[in-house]
Amino acid sequence: MIYTLTFSSEEAEGFRRVFEADSDATFLELHQALLKSVGYPDDQMTSFFMCNERWEKEQEVTLVEMDGQFEYDNMVMEKTALSDLIEEKGQRLIYVFDPMFERYFFGKVTDMHSGSMQGVECVEKKGKAPKQLHTEDPFAANIKDGKQDLGIDEDFYGDSEYNEGDIDMEGFQDLSFEDGSMF
Repeated sequence: MIYTLTFSSEEAEGFRRVFEADSDATFLELHQALLKSVGYPDDQMTSFFMCNERWEKEQEVTLVEMDGQFEYDNMVMEKTALSDLIEEKGQRLIYVFDPMFERYFFGKVTDMHSGSMQGVECVEKKGKAPKQLHTEDPFAANIKDGKQDLGIDEDFYGDSEYNEGDIDMEGFQDLSFEDGSMF
C-alpha cells in the first residue's frame, strides 16, 4: 500500500509538502524526509501525534524511547511502521518540529492506493517553511527605557516602594516554622 501524506503550516502561507510513502516505511523515515524537504537540522526532540477530526492529539510517536505514565503506549519512530497507525484516507496527524514552543505541521492522509515503493519520498514542495525554532525573546519587543515591560501594573499590589515599617507585626509573633505545625 502507498500513502500520500500532505503537510501544511498555519505560520507560512502557501507552504505545503506532499509525500508518497510505502505503508511499511517507518515514522523515522517520514521524519527524515520532512526535515530534508524543509532544510531543518535533525537536532530537536520532534514527534508525531495521531489526531482526531478536531486535531486533538492522541497517540504520540516519539523520536526516542520515553519513560513514564502515558495515556497511550510509548511508540518510537524507528520501530513504528506507518501502517501501524494509519488506517484510512483523511486520517490526521501533526509533526511537532519545535517542541519548546509547540509548533507543528498539520498532516493528512490524502490518498491510499495499492502498490509498493521504498521508504518515503517528497513529491511536491510549495512555499517556504517557517523557521524551525523561535530564537527571539517573546518579551523583547516590550523593552522601554532600558526596562522590560511585561504588561504588569506595578501598583496593582500596592505601592511600588516597599517599606518594612508599614507591616503591622501584631499576630505574627506566634508563628513558628520550627515545630512543623504549619505543615
